[in-house]
Amino acid sequence: MTLLRLLNLLFFGPRVTLHEQNFTQVKANDFEVVGEALRAVVKDLYSGRALRIRAVNAGSSNAEEQELSALSNAYYDLERFGLSFVASPRHADILFVTGPVTRNMERALRTTYAAAPQPCLVVAIGDGACAGGLWKDSYAVVGPVDAVIPVHVRIPGDPPSPTNILRGVLQALESARA
Repeated sequence: MTLLRLLNLLFFGPRVTLHEQNFTQVKANDFEVVGEALRAVVKDLYSGRALRIRAVNAGSSNAEEQELSALSNAYYDLERFGLSFVASPRHADILFVTGPVTRNMERALRTTYAAAPQPCLVVAIGDGACAGGLWKDSYAVVGPVDAVIPVHVRIPGDPPSPTNILRGVLQALESARA
């Protein structure tokens, strides 16, 4: 293929990309609406202090962790809604668990849940954490998170979007408030 034909194909050929509205499922301001509702619930439940989240990877493919780290970046900025990630389960109000629980992580997950102050809400994030996902019948997997510790809210998706994760947290907090 000559350079001229290649350039002609690149610049004047068929479009292979779509406009964003063709593939996005949520509105741009939907994250803001959910975040403001979440801020009101956190302020009511925790008297102005931040809701502290401990994320536990029980054996995921790291797609869910990418979405959780996106929540902390400058675009989503989770802390403006009164939520923050912590390094220790002893400081956590809520546990985010991703991935199906592997045999190697079963005891670590139980220990993390036991170390968290009670009542501690548990949110299963992603298809693997909710139902075992693709690996549910594997010899190396114990099963979904609720096979090991109690789960309060399940957020399906592979991976779920940051907006859906916030909706799940809002659902968990509203069920805890009731």
